[in-house]
Amino acid sequence: MHINSVQQRKLVVGNWKMHGSLAANTALLNALRSAETGPAEVVVCPPFPYLAQAATLLAGSAIGLGAQNCGHEAGGAYTGEVAAAMLLEFGCRYVIVGHSERRADFGDDDARVARKVLLALEHGLTPILCIGESLAQQQAGETRAVLQRQLQAVLTHLEPARIEQLVIAYEPIWAIGTGLTATADYVADIAGYLHQLIAQAMGAADNRPAVRLLYGGSVNAASADWLRQLPDIAGVLVGGASLKADQFDAICQAFS
Repeated sequence: MHINSVQQRKLVVGNWKMHGSLAANTALLNALRSAETGPAEVVVCPPFPYLAQAATLLAGSAIGLGAQNCGHEAGGAYTGEVAAAMLLEFGCRYVIVGHSERRADFGDDDARVARKVLLALEHGLTPILCIGESLAQQQAGETRAVLQRQLQAVLTHLEPARIEQLVIAYEPIWAIGTGLTATADYVADIAGYLHQLIAQAMGAADNRPAVRLLYGGSVNAASADWLRQLPDIAGVLVGGASLKADQFDAICQAFS
């Protein structure tokens, strides 16, 4: 099935990264539960040790649970890794895969990212596939080539029905945690290009694929206000602002 991107349910994902504590998590999640988040789908992705706590605190709410990563194998002698099947047991519905910090600091190359996406799908999780270019790549005019490589490394392994189960998060690396945000024209141009690549991979070049495309990179309430107006952007992947209930709720409201 193919639908126009403006008809998609909006998605707001909070990536806590390596932040949190039992007390802080309780306060944050209780505050989010009490807020009126509207029709947008909202997901939080705490660090692994807090998944059980978050699942308990979110029980019965409309807020979904996700993880920040999964292992590249289904199980076995992989010290420190967490399997996709384990995440599912703790109530996760989503998993972030291929975040630039994982690619840069933990050796997650395109092949490993593709393997993680496949494992997530096999175990009933929705992968949030992160792609994005560095400042040097952007300044060298390599943005489209980098995004095409990162995206096709995954799409070539998937049938069209599987591709539609993905969420794609475009995060220009130069805007992550820097306070910088790409312009509306820049994001709109990249989003259109990514939808073209996805449609081509699905053999549906004349239709908009039903794949939700998120923007990430220092997202705040102000940038969310104009990002929600871009027809090809179906939501946002939020970093630092997702740790503050009022700021995260304001972003959720913008996409509701």
